[in-house]
Amino acid sequence: MKRTPYPAIATLLLLSASGASAQSLGDYARAVRKNKPDQTTTSRYFDNDNLPSDEKLSVVGPPPVENAANSGAQAAAAAASGSNSPADRQKAADEFQKKLDKQKDKIDALTHELDLEQREFKLKAAAFYGDAGTRLRDAAQWDKDESQYKSDFDTKQKAIDAARQEMDELQEQARKAGIKPKDNDASSDSNAPSKQ
Repeated sequence: MKRTPYPAIATLLLLSASGASAQSLGDYARAVRKNKPDQTTTSRYFDNDNLPSDEKLSVVGPPPVENAANSGAQAAAAAASGSNSPADRQKAADEFQKKLDKQKDKIDALTHELDLEQREFKLKAAAFYGDAGTRLRDAAQWDKDESQYKSDFDTKQKAIDAARQEMDELQEQARKAGIKPKDNDASSDSNAPSKQ
């Protein structure tokens, strides 16, 4: 008995018929654009057809005034320093630097404390796993100590992250005030402890 490929022929005919009657996406978009009703709403929609090419587009609000950017930066610097005299600016810069140094010391202390705790736990783990008798006798106590260590580690890591966030905010405030702090970038500290 000879088999005829009726399903294959039917599929081919169906695909060729649908391909011939299909409309390209570009043709469909043009047809929709022509048939689009006029919008009388207050909101404006921008696309490539009505996007202004000779002027700047303000997405947020009114167009910016040229002098507004300069006066805003000067106002922020004046507000941070109190006045425009060099002595007052230096005093403000010194205050920001003291705050940044204090925050950096806090981050360093928290990181050091966490690092010491990690080392102590690794020593305890090595001693525990090195002695088979201790593992059999004190397995429940070890599980309890390990879960306590993990919760302490997470708490201290969150404190370090919060201190780094505060450091970033202080640096941003100094930058907005026009004060260039010394190299105290604690956020790019590569000595951050990792959970083992």
